[in-house]
Amino acid sequence: MLHTSSSHSSRTPLLSRQELALIAVTMVWGGTFLVVHLAMQHSGPLFFVGLRFVTAGLIGLLVFRKAMAGLTRTELVAGIAIGTSIFLGYGLQTFGLQTISSSKSAFLTALYVPLVPLVQWLVMGKPPRLMSWIGIGLAFTGLMLVAGPESGGMELNVGEMATMLSTLAIAAEVLLIGHFAGKVDARRVTTVQLLAAGVMALLAMPVSGESVPDFSWVWLSAAVAMACASILIQLTMNWAQKSLSPTRATVIYASEPVWAGIVGRMAGDRLPGLAILGAALIVGGVLVSELRLGRQTPKP
Repeated sequence: MLHTSSSHSSRTPLLSRQELALIAVTMVWGGTFLVVHLAMQHSGPLFFVGLRFVTAGLIGLLVFRKAMAGLTRTELVAGIAIGTSIFLGYGLQTFGLQTISSSKSAFLTALYVPLVPLVQWLVMGKPPRLMSWIGIGLAFTGLMLVAGPESGGMELNVGEMATMLSTLAIAAEVLLIGHFAGKVDARRVTTVQLLAAGVMALLAMPVSGESVPDFSWVWLSAAVAMACASILIQLTMNWAQKSLSPTRATVIYASEPVWAGIVGRMAGDRLPGLAILGAALIVGGVLVSELRLGRQTPKP
């Protein structure tokens, strides 16, 4: 009896707490596309992005007020650099959500994963691996089907082009976070990057000619909800990835557009058959680009 009980209690769970946490926030992440899409019917993109991230940053200041006293110059520089990429990435993505569906936006945004090796090649001179090239090929094929399923060709409208450009900024964000990892306090740099992204978006409003929208409970409640989601997602990612490899985490993140597609479909969003095939190819490209051939020595 004692032996049986001990064997049962020593079994390794199928998924760790960190993996379950990432799956949960990925589901939340997927649902945000529809919320932002609905908010764009009542607000301009820069105002909404600014309000969303300034609110998230203020929440960070409140929650981490004691830790913020130790803010270093490196953390300030890192936060502003990452915040700039967040501003560009989410600003362009939110602009695109004015004219394209939440499902299409989510699948196009997923292109940032196979794009990371290309951006790394251009910036650091490190060429992509074979599996990265295969993943890029699959994702690009999927892009053509998602972007122009009705005509069978790649006919990008303004919203799709803006969303594609956002993936470059998001890829840069991933590389910047990786560059500064281990050199900064996650709480402080997260707060700075959220505030920086929000302030940049609000300052860009007069430059782009965007005005403050009429008051609406839709954009207000959506911005507050997105601010809370941003804090939750970022903190969970920082906690979980301390014990999970980037490859394992990215495989989980690859399900984000799938959740967005499920939420969009529940809300009445219907992608054409070829677009669904393209979406599957994009997710496949994301997963393939993270595969490693041969035996790898795990990093500590």
